[in-house]
Amino acid sequence: MDMQLLEVEGLNSYYGRAHILHGVNLDVGKGEVVAVLGPNGAGKTTLLNSICGLVKSDGKISFNGERIDSLKPHERIRKGIGVCPEGRKLFPFMTVEDNLKLGARDENCEEQLKFVYELFPRIRELKNNIVRNMSGGEQQMVAIGRALMSNPNLLLLDEPSMGLAPIILGKILEALKRIKEETDISILLVEQNVHLALELADRVNVLIKGEIVREGRADEMDDLEKHYFEL
Repeated sequence: MDMQLLEVEGLNSYYGRAHILHGVNLDVGKGEVVAVLGPNGAGKTTLLNSICGLVKSDGKISFNGERIDSLKPHERIRKGIGVCPEGRKLFPFMTVEDNLKLGARDENCEEQLKFVYELFPRIRELKNNIVRNMSGGEQQMVAIGRALMSNPNLLLLDEPSMGLAPIILGKILEALKRIKEETDISILLVEQNVHLALELADRVNVLIKGEIVREGRADEMDDLEKHYFEL
């Protein structure tokens, strides 16, 4: 069996005295797409923030066979993790290309920039535009592109479908499928959009009130969308 790229074991996470995640176990294989589904308040964003070291937590987090749970956030990211956060967190008064280059590991990033522009031709057209003047969908493309600029082994995506029109969501999904099919990048996708998650993911975890209540292959989750809100 191939070594997992990301392994999370017995993860407990806290905001102050609030205990958010309860003994979460999760793994992502090399080249695999794993989705985490759950309603608002389930702890999905807390899970990603815990992996990045932004939230007080205990448990075991391993990346590429190495324990990273004692590392600082920037040290974890440098191991090969790209993050597209909820709400995008772009620099609104900078251009598209300047935002993208902020995600690069060094100044020699032309190959990564070329790949991002191939994935998202629309933001190549807008590369000199100020981000705050762009639509939410265009900004989401920039946010995903920025996460790819570091040439990561693992891409963490937090609610990439949030607030997007169906036509833009289709373009985002198409780009994510290309990443899955044409690269070795693994993806951990946090979502509320069941349809998007099932179409893209190899495996799905359902997170409810800080606990994984169901896990399995996406093609075995035919009933998930129907019963999602009953879980």
